[in-house]
Amino acid sequence: MYKHQLRNFYIPEEQSFYLLNANDARKLKEWVALCISELEKLGYQQIELIGKGAYGFAFAGVSVQGEQCVFKFSRITLPQHIQERLADEAYMLSQVQHPAVPRFITYQLIKKQGILMMGRAKGMDLEQYSLRHGRLSARLLVKLAAQLAELLLALRQHKKEGSAAPIVHGDIKPSNLVFDPETEQISLVDWGSSVFAQTDEQGQFISNDVMGLMSSDLQHSNARLGDVYFIGPEQRSGALSSPRFDEQGVASTLYALASGQSCRFGYKAIPARSLGLPQALATLLDALLSDDALLRQQAGDYFLQQAAKFRQWVLPELPLFDDQPLLPVWVSPVRHDLDTVVYSSRKSFLREHSIEDGIGLVEDAQLERYYKNYLEGMGDTEKAFIAAVSRLARYPVVGGLAIHWQPKGVYIDSSLNLYDDSLVPAFALAVNNVVRLAQAIGRVGIFKACLFNARNTIHISRDSVHQPFTPPADATLPYRIAPVLSSDASSKQHSYFEDGKDPDEQLILPDSIMDDIAQLNGIRHTGCLIFEVTPLYMKIHSYYRLLDVTKEQDFATLLASILRKVPLISGEGVGGFMKLPHKDTRFFQHQTQVPSFYYPANPKAWQSP
Repeated sequence: MYKHQLRNFYIPEEQSFYLLNANDARKLKEWVALCISELEKLGYQQIELIGKGAYGFAFAGVSVQGEQCVFKFSRITLPQHIQERLADEAYMLSQVQHPAVPRFITYQLIKKQGILMMGRAKGMDLEQYSLRHGRLSARLLVKLAAQLAELLLALRQHKKEGSAAPIVHGDIKPSNLVFDPETEQISLVDWGSSVFAQTDEQGQFISNDVMGLMSSDLQHSNARLGDVYFIGPEQRSGALSSPRFDEQGVASTLYALASGQSCRFGYKAIPARSLGLPQALATLLDALLSDDALLRQQAGDYFLQQAAKFRQWVLPELPLFDDQPLLPVWVSPVRHDLDTVVYSSRKSFLREHSIEDGIGLVEDAQLERYYKNYLEGMGDTEKAFIAAVSRLARYPVVGGLAIHWQPKGVYIDSSLNLYDDSLVPAFALAVNNVVRLAQAIGRVGIFKACLFNARNTIHISRDSVHQPFTPPADATLPYRIAPVLSSDASSKQHSYFEDGKDPDEQLILPDSIMDDIAQLNGIRHTGCLIFEVTPLYMKIHSYYRLLDVTKEQDFATLLASILRKVPLISGEGVGGFMKLPHKDTRFFQHQTQVPSFYYPANPKAWQSP
């Protein structure tokens, strides 16, 4: 049963290039080089890879005429019927002529390789913009809402050969909206989930004659899944496709941008009415995200009816929030190129919070790849918490979190080291969302997360399970030295061992490596060490910052000793340790919901608190 369900929810997370094994990394480099070569043969210049996903790659380039273009390639390793989705996307895009949609140029098959070519929207996607700028202002959100409502109405009024044929985009989210900061105009991209609606907004079948109704397959949805972090409950549950789907995508997008999150699920703990929005818009978003299906529909109707008036609102930008981080954040004066990855207890967390029978029996590899499917069985706040922790890794940050839920409140130990001072306000908001969502979760337990630089990962492969894993001769576990000697008392040292065994650890390390780690634990430092072992591959992830420079020789010797003993490791799974700089536990009361806070009715009279 579970394998059948999983096939319907194939949405792998983006994986860092630096975590690919050598063979997969080589294949990816060769594939990208081949695509660029083919495009250059066709006369295009300045080719660059701008995105990759489960189904293909997207490149940008400039045509001979000087037009900025985007090219989408389907992955040739996919089954043929999946590759043909690109042709479907090309057809749907060709149906839409709107200023907020990049124009369709052509679709070609070259040696069985599908290539979709379209115009390139100007600007950066709103997910990237949000990551850089944090919460969007009420003024900008209202302007975006008006544009999105206008686009939804255009899609709803679409005709095909003179007959009504509403189009459902099916995957409206911040990363699919390209924003031009100069004009503040948006463009909706990625039409791979788009279909012709089977029902109208009232739930009536769309067909213009009896024969059309009889020949239509109205027993099965033609809808594509879209991103489960943003689509509404009807689309998630496989209902017949409807323009209502895109109302939910818009609501999720506006909420995520207003709150600085990467999903819709935080609305119960951090409701729209707490985000400093005009009361009318906040109430509308809360209704659109409601559990009540009738209320969602009424709010959708009201949104499209009233959105034109949004353009008339005058909303001066006010510093409504003091977004100081609720947890300590160390900011480096020097920027570093990092490829941050987060490893966390999310799998056990999902198992604890899922109401689906049998989830504890699902194989780890399946759950790792398909874990978004199991968000279906979790509470919305737990889903939002998982997404908020993942969002931290979208920043150049290393460190870790240990969150302890107790009956009296939430205790959080942390080490967060940010390597780009321009991102401090946005990162502080991301940290605060983790805290506020943790406060709203009622449980007793622990959640741990390590944030490390994937570029430091050591990859080791072997030809047979009977051979030991042997690190490359030049392999080292890198570390940085603290800019100044830490003055914290040794009694406040945090231990590798005090947080207990991570619930997701399956790998047991040899005693000799544990002895080195125990000695390492006595040296004042912060960081993590994670061993990830599959039958033929091992990855060693690490992040280290030495706080006692007088012990550098001992520290380096122990790290080298651990690497020398890697061939002694047997078994499979994940095992590791995290050490925070010192004991500086922060306590937060349980809080089910953030209090209401609206944009002031009279902004001229408003004074900063």
